[in-house]
Amino acid sequence: MKYLDKTFFLAASLSALALAPLSARADETMSAAALAELAQHQAEDARIADNLAKFDTLDFEVFTGQKWDRLHESHAEDILVHWPDGHTTTGLDVHIADLAGMFVYAPDTRIEQHPIRIGQGEWTGVVGVIEGTFTEPMPIGDGQFIQPTGKAYKLTMATVGHWTGEGVMDEEYLFWDNLSFMKQLGLME
Repeated sequence: MKYLDKTFFLAASLSALALAPLSARADETMSAAALAELAQHQAEDARIADNLAKFDTLDFEVFTGQKWDRLHESHAEDILVHWPDGHTTTGLDVHIADLAGMFVYAPDTRIEQHPIRIGQGEWTGVVGVIEGTFTEPMPIGDGQFIQPTGKAYKLTMATVGHWTGEGVMDEEYLFWDNLSFMKQLGLME
């Protein structure tokens, strides 16, 4: 019986020794997979951080400073923009004209803060505060204008953007309360 116990013990020990390299290889494979996954998450986090930094530059410097020649740094030539009133536009030149139009009647229009900044994958979103003062005539088409009221506005807004691999947005969603905007400008009760 002792012979069988020794034989069994010896066989079990040899099996364990034979399997040890397999276990070590499995641990190495699992470690390599975990490191690869970590690297992927770090790369995604870096991309999101870069896109959010571009968003800050877009609003704080490019939009507020009306530096339209720099809008291509954050927007694709064929950008699709969804506006708060439900209409959409396509193309960088159209988007620039729409943005510039906001400064015609409120030359001090600005965005100076993004209290909320989030991102996931190819998407980022920021909450901003847009403000200005209605000090110049507002064109409403057919050569007609609404005269300025001198009233200031301050709106919470949100922008959600889809980013391409080239680091520019190809789609942008703009959100703010147009009724509140009109009331603050003194155009509605």
